[in-house]
Amino acid sequence: VQLQASGGGLVQAGGSLGLSCVASGRTFSSSTVAWFRQAPGKEREFVAALFRRAGTPFYADSVKGRFTVSRDNAKNAAYLQMNSLKPEDTAIYYCAADDSLIQSSIRTPRAYDYWGQGTLVTVSS
Repeated sequence: VQLQASGGGLVQAGGSLGLSCVASGRTFSSSTVAWFRQAPGKEREFVAALFRRAGTPFYADSVKGRFTVSRDNAKNAAYLQMNSLKPEDTAIYYCAADDSLIQSSIRTPRAYDYWGQGTLVTVSS
């Protein structure tokens, strides 16, 4: 599976941005799909995920209520809608997918086998 993330850009604080992640090579409709981010000088951190086909959503506390993760299996794509953006949301955002991780590992980057290349989100104050 190859993942292609897009949609990043520059936005003012309080604004919105939507990210997309399109998979190619095979379907990932049964996979867990997730978004992570990495700010300069910091470790990669979990943002949001949909667990397997059932799509149970998980969110980091820092984005809960502001971000929404979704997927469109017909398009083999996942999305991250980001509202009420804050300067601390500035980071490179990565999409990831995995077929076999267990729910307790959903927030762990090393649990994911497939990664997109990242898209930069910059939120100005």
